[in-house]
Amino acid sequence: MNTCLIETSGRHVHLTQQALDALFGEGYVLRELKRLSQPGEFACVEKIAMVGPSGLMKELRVIAPLRDYVQVELSASEAQAMGIDAPLRESGDVAGTPGCKLIGPKGELNVEQGCIVSCRHVHMSTADAAHYGVADRDKVKVKSCDGYVFEDVLVRVKDSFVLAMHIDVDDAKAAGIGRGVCPAGEIIA
Repeated sequence: MNTCLIETSGRHVHLTQQALDALFGEGYVLRELKRLSQPGEFACVEKIAMVGPSGLMKELRVIAPLRDYVQVELSASEAQAMGIDAPLRESGDVAGTPGCKLIGPKGELNVEQGCIVSCRHVHMSTADAAHYGVADRDKVKVKSCDGYVFEDVLVRVKDSFVLAMHIDVDDAKAAGIGRGVCPAGEIIA
């Protein structure tokens, strides 16, 4: 059986240098809480709040490294609770998405776009993709360790990627995984 790690991704935000400066103060350096499965990425100690049409959401974890765009990733149920019509998108595809207000310890920032529900996806190295016979942006099915089948899983291929699937908390609840990690999922290419 071909297996991959299935990780549940909670709500989080990716910031630009400009956004980091506005929210935490110029020259602020993010502190690592824990390394994530993809090389160079880590969850930060820092959290911020966001304001949407339906209220305030606290505890939005910052993920590093910094990016060229601000991206707020919520589950569909969280977006609905915040009154944000966040579309299902792949990471980085923020054009034309709703914005929100971000609140940090040193300031606030209105972002015009960037709120998304991240589509389920599996990271693969080029060697993994060759093994499974798939290419970047293909769609596959992945069966969880408990037999739940995730349909329409977007394949993301990059030499540095480590084989791991990312789902949000709504998908995890539907599959009975809960928060955290399912140690093995079978990729059905």
